[in-house]
Order: sequence, then structure tokens, then C-alpha cells
Amino acid sequence: MTPAPAPPLPEGAPARAPLVLAALEALYPDARTELEFRNPFELLVATVLSAQATDVSVNAATPALFARYPDAFALSQATPEEIEPYIRSIGLYRNKARNLAALARLLVERHGGEVPNDFDAVVALPGAGRKTANVVLSNAYGYPAIAVDTHVGRLARRLGLSVQTNPDKVEADLGRLFPRDRWVFLHHALILHGRRVCLARRPLCPECVMAGFCPKVGVEQTGVHE
Repeated sequence: MTPAPAPPLPEGAPARAPLVLAALEALYPDARTELEFRNPFELLVATVLSAQATDVSVNAATPALFARYPDAFALSQATPEEIEPYIRSIGLYRNKARNLAALARLLVERHGGEVPNDFDAVVALPGAGRKTANVVLSNAYGYPAIAVDTHVGRLARRLGLSVQTNPDKVEADLGRLFPRDRWVFLHHALILHGRRVCLARRPLCPECVMAGFCPKVGVEQTGVHE
């Protein structure tokens, strides 16, 4: 069966994408994840914890967690109840504690305690998903990927790069518009811009270097900070 054609991109998106990339490269030349980690295991755990939580809250909790459970072997021996006190300050901590315990056991059982350099294998881990796999593989192993979180999705729509609301479809649109070797940079830079300038409720459009070519899709409904 012939696969369905990709939905059309927004009008002007191919011409706008290079302008967006150039602006982001000037603003955030060293853009990287703000999650703190020392190895792929710590990055995986931190990324799972970051779902519906801030990187700041995750970074505050993980030092004590990793001091107690430094690797998958140690964490696999813990019960969710034993993990909970270390992550209680993070949203959805009970569910995340269950996922971490199960995730660590699978890392030990299937992958010798190591985080696999394989997209499907990471997606199959409890608490992980496509976004988690993209974050972990891109930052730990240099895998070209675009991790679409709420910031990336919001900016993709506001900048007229995608009309999609499904993160997987937003990822596909951005992948068509930007060079593969800039995907990792792109998602980090969009996240930083979403946190610092293109805020969800009151974007700082007058301060944004992209104001001259950004179509500001949906901004009228959110209000603009003058």
C-alpha cells in the first residue's frame, strides 16, 4: 500500500524556516538541554521525571536520588515506595516512582543495565515515549532528533511552521523544514526561546528578534506583553 502523502505545510513555512534557524543560532549558539546529568542513565531518569514538571524541579531532586541509586542495577532493587521520598517534590511522583522501578528492572533484564542506543528500545521502557527517546538519544548518543514538548509545539505553530497539535506530526513537519544536522540544536533552542521570550500566556513579541517575519499565529488570543 502506498503511504498517504504528508499534509501540506503552512504557507510560507519553507521560506521562513531558514530565518528562524538563523535567529535561533544567533540567540542561543550553545543551546543544550537544561536537565543535569552525567551519563545516559541519569539523563533517561531525569527525562522521565521531567514530564509535566519543570527542569528546575527535576534538577533539585536528582542529586539525592542518584546518590542513593547511581545506576540501573541499584534502582532495580528499589520499590516505588522507596523511590517516592526522593522525587516527592516533582509532579505525578507516585506514578513516576512506579515507572522508574519498572524501567530500571527492564534495563537490567534486557540491556545489561545500560541505556540502549536504539529508539524503539527506549520507547518500550515504562514512562518513556517518543519525546523521551528523542531527548535521550540526541543528548547521550548524538542521534539526530527533534523532541517536541509543549514549548516546541507552541512555537512551531506560532511561527507558522506547522498547524499540527499532535507532537509526532509537529516533529514530522519540523523535520521536513530543517537540516537533519540541526535538529538537536533546533529543539533545544526552541525550548529556550519558549521559556524566555515566546511565553505561553503573554509572549514578549516586541522584544523578539523574529517579530518581523513571525506570523504570530494564535497570539491574538493569548495577549501580547507590551
